[in-house]
Amino acid sequence: MEFLIVGIAILLVLLLAVVLLVQRGSRTTRLSDREPASISQLREPESDVLPPVGDLLTPPVPVVVQPEFDLPPPSAGRLVRLRDRLARSQSALGRGLLAVLSRDRLDEQAWEDVEDTLLQADVGVAATQEIVERLRTRAMVAASASPGQLRDLLTAELVTALGPDLDRTLRTLPHADRPAIVLVVGVNGSGKTTTCGKIARVLVGDGRSVLLGAADTFRAAAAEQLQTWGERVGVETVRGAEGSDPAAVAFDAVKQGTAARVDTVLIDTAGRLHTKAGLMDELGKIKRVVERHGPVDETLLVLDATTGQNGVVQARVFTDVVDVTGIVLTKLDGTAKGGIVISVQRELGIPVKLVGLGEGKDDLAPFEPRDFVEGLLGAD
Repeated sequence: MEFLIVGIAILLVLLLAVVLLVQRGSRTTRLSDREPASISQLREPESDVLPPVGDLLTPPVPVVVQPEFDLPPPSAGRLVRLRDRLARSQSALGRGLLAVLSRDRLDEQAWEDVEDTLLQADVGVAATQEIVERLRTRAMVAASASPGQLRDLLTAELVTALGPDLDRTLRTLPHADRPAIVLVVGVNGSGKTTTCGKIARVLVGDGRSVLLGAADTFRAAAAEQLQTWGERVGVETVRGAEGSDPAAVAFDAVKQGTAARVDTVLIDTAGRLHTKAGLMDELGKIKRVVERHGPVDETLLVLDATTGQNGVVQARVFTDVVDVTGIVLTKLDGTAKGGIVISVQRELGIPVKLVGLGEGKDDLAPFEPRDFVEGLLGAD
């Protein structure tokens, strides 16, 4: 009986082993029927591959794209380069004077014609009389002078009338603890904001670091216009909300300029009629507030050359309010009234420091009396 039980157990074990072998064979067959995996399928995706430990510790270096700025030319020699343009625009004055002086006989009528030509060029009555008298005396001494010699005499007299010894330096060098402060003022329509942008180009071209202050908060496009000029040469503009206090904007501009250690802070103010007492008082306030940082180094008055003798009246009123230190004479490219340079300097004792001879971005040049006169009279 015991042998029977053992035999049955052995039989069951054998049957179980056979069943397991059959199942394993079936599974192997199913696996062998599959397509073999390709190498690319077996490889880990590249995105899952970890970089070396050193790369994990070193942060990626960002790529910085430097903006391209417009590099203005230096101011030295600009007036010489623009002399041909000046000669074309002022040709009526030059031709008129030289035509009279080249007559066979310089009689009383000839000298009256010289006087009329100078007056029409807005030289002013007193200055014209002085120039004619001196020129007439020198021509009489050189009785047989040629037209070329008379031209030289005229050149010398006009240069003298323009005050060649006046200090025309733009005070834009920084102080030990703050930047130089330049205030730009003028009447409506004189091209003041555009001129302010061109002055910034002059300074950048001469190697100065500049910050602009958009203190014209009343004209909607003034701040945008000034900022555009600054962006072209890599200069920052400090501005406030439309209608905000212009004195506060000017104060903040100098404050930021001091913190940034720039050479010059150039402040554009709103255009105003010289006859409006309230607006002129506001201009005085801007200057007083700015001077909490230190004295204003330059106050430049922008005058439109086409305004003629009215420009002298404007200059006198502005000088009383903010102590103008220099004149910027614009729009000389479209008028034969360049004699206003003489009038302003003679009446007010204020030097013309910059002249605008066109609408181009670099048509603003430091004023040089001899180059200016040569441009007025044209080539020999």
